[in-house]
Amino acid sequence: MYLKEIMLENFRNYQKLQLEFSENINVLIGENAQGKTNLLEAIYMLAMASSHRTNKERELILFGQENAQIKGTIGRALGDLKLELTLSSKGKKVRVNHIERGKLSEYIGQLNVILFAPEDLSLVKGTPSERRRFIDREFSQIDALYLHHLSQYRRILKQRNQYLKDLQQRKTQDDLYLDILSEQLAQLGAKIIMKRRAYLQKLGQYANEIHGGITQGKEKLSFQYVSEIENSLEKEVEVQAELYTKLTQQRQTEIFRGTTLHGPHRDDLAFIVNEKNIQIYGSQGQQRTTALAVKLAEIELMKEETGEAPILLLDDVLSELDGVRQTHLLKTIQDRVQTFLTTPGLSEITRKLIKEPKLFRISEGKVSVQAPTEIFYPQVEQQ
Repeated sequence: MYLKEIMLENFRNYQKLQLEFSENINVLIGENAQGKTNLLEAIYMLAMASSHRTNKERELILFGQENAQIKGTIGRALGDLKLELTLSSKGKKVRVNHIERGKLSEYIGQLNVILFAPEDLSLVKGTPSERRRFIDREFSQIDALYLHHLSQYRRILKQRNQYLKDLQQRKTQDDLYLDILSEQLAQLGAKIIMKRRAYLQKLGQYANEIHGGITQGKEKLSFQYVSEIENSLEKEVEVQAELYTKLTQQRQTEIFRGTTLHGPHRDDLAFIVNEKNIQIYGSQGQQRTTALAVKLAEIELMKEETGEAPILLLDDVLSELDGVRQTHLLKTIQDRVQTFLTTPGLSEITRKLIKEPKLFRISEGKVSVQAPTEIFYPQVEQQ
């Protein structure tokens, strides 16, 4: 899978733009605030129909314009695919091969992307909500049913939280409706927990292998899914029953607080290195190595589950990695996955390890294709 071309209209600081890309490594080079990350954001949005930078879609439309559009041609094993995303004050519309899709679960997964930005290096020491967002974002791309159940869960959770507030404020006294919502939430929550466990087990195996390569076998990495539901409960029906029990037992506390206190929306992921939780006991170097291993493991998991490698978006992340981690990252992706790399400048390691890149120079929202010869392979002065 790779992105052949992209067309932007009135997106961020791009009025009109059309680019063709290499199947291997594409380097977007330029100073800060020129549009490099905006272009990466457009690729991400083409895949996910949402931005990783803002929830305010109005910010994505060029100032003074009414709508924005992103179009892309995807090269896949079964043939080319056309994707289209339109943003306006009325919302967004998505199309696959010119046919509008009413549900995001019918759109997301057509183009799989992995985003690796400096803030992702804080995945380990960040908040539980950041790790849940990471889990849901990645698994939704490889499993449309997971995304469907997750969307339903969030809808029921919103209804249940509102009803708990109504009970708290004595606007209603109907406990039967709360029972119905609890049962629906437990049913969907159990499906989400079971899928998370299964995918995290696979992801953890890949991450441990990669982590061992970076640390030369000195460290062993494992994942621990942190949930109130015991991992010893291996059947979905058991998980559902346990979750429903917790929801009903804590009913009065939830009414008092006006929110749902149990379910996968409160779960977390712990990273264990040599039997120690590195969120608590790990060094910054260990935390960064783990984050890198997890990101590279995502490539392997997506390839296993979908049959095709995803696209990798590296947003100015090389400057945050030391030489050892830069080298491991670049050697891992070379000739294996289409990559988009943004950077204000190129390190010596980058010049040595990236083979035959396509180079785009970006300045003030203008993009030009530049021959990388002088930048990547400077002539050696003759003695």
